[in-house]
Amino acid sequence: MFQSPCVSAHPIPANDSTDNPIQQPLSPQSAANRTDGDLLDAYSQAVINVVRQVGPSVVSVSGRPHESRQGMGSGFVITPDGFALTNSHVAAGRKRLRATTEEGDGLDAELIGDDPATDLALIRLAARDLPHAELGDSDALQVGQLVIAMGNPFGFRSTVSTGVVSAIGRAMRSQEGRLIESIVQHTAPLNPGNSGGPLVDSRGRVVGINTAIIAMAQGLGFAVPATTARWVVGELLAHGRVKRLSLGITAAIVSLPRRLAHDLDLLVDQAVEVVETRPGGPAALAGIEPGDLIVSAAGRIVASTDDLHRVLGTMAPSGEVALQVVRGETMIEIAVRPA
Repeated sequence: MFQSPCVSAHPIPANDSTDNPIQQPLSPQSAANRTDGDLLDAYSQAVINVVRQVGPSVVSVSGRPHESRQGMGSGFVITPDGFALTNSHVAAGRKRLRATTEEGDGLDAELIGDDPATDLALIRLAARDLPHAELGDSDALQVGQLVIAMGNPFGFRSTVSTGVVSAIGRAMRSQEGRLIESIVQHTAPLNPGNSGGPLVDSRGRVVGINTAIIAMAQGLGFAVPATTARWVVGELLAHGRVKRLSLGITAAIVSLPRRLAHDLDLLVDQAVEVVETRPGGPAALAGIEPGDLIVSAAGRIVASTDDLHRVLGTMAPSGEVALQVVRGETMIEIAVRPA
């Protein structure tokens, strides 16, 4: 009598794992493969979840069709009533803009304000009840953390790339020459058109605004931190521009003579020379004169105009800053109230 191949003539005992391949334990190699697969699935699922959450808030940003300047960038909505962030170099000089949503809907937009010093701009789309993204805490980022870049490189709408945070605390110079502090460096691939798009963590919070790449380099992307963006948005909403404290001077970096640096016990070999003071400005009112050499501000060494900007950037609007100034061969201290 022939038996079906699906039926055993001799039942296999339940505790006999040797003859039952179904009940044999996984080999170490199989267990490792299963673990790798689970990890890959978790990584993929994290990216998928973020794309579903943040993707609808991402828009492409361009000029109106009749404009001769037709450069395109990215942006993302941050409030349901249409406020959105992008780069200054994308939106600057364009009072009227055009935004295209993930679904291909075109919306008119206007420029609320831009800040070239941080390469950020705030625009408002002519629509309400829009999906929007949340600005996260970029100060909590760690090197090696997963990040996801979203945008419209070369006009390819809703493009996603992934990478990790490769460095934090970088500084890069904006188009107007001022340093942008606390830049996030990451490895998510960026291309022209990604500018202004969000850099997002695995929980769907925007931790940076993509702003630049290094030509001919690979894996070198840079984003303005979300904490900076939050401050800039507040300033643009309140004033239409970012108000920064100023001493009211024109300055240059000069080398200090070694003998003078030694005699005055200075720790640096260069200083900021006051070339000109603005009439009626804070420095002029405090007694700063052309030719003065600023070597310290608020107790911090000043060897460049960037050092001065850093000090002024941390001050309260009504505060005073103590400047140590070399005048001739004498060190003097002058209190200035920046405005």
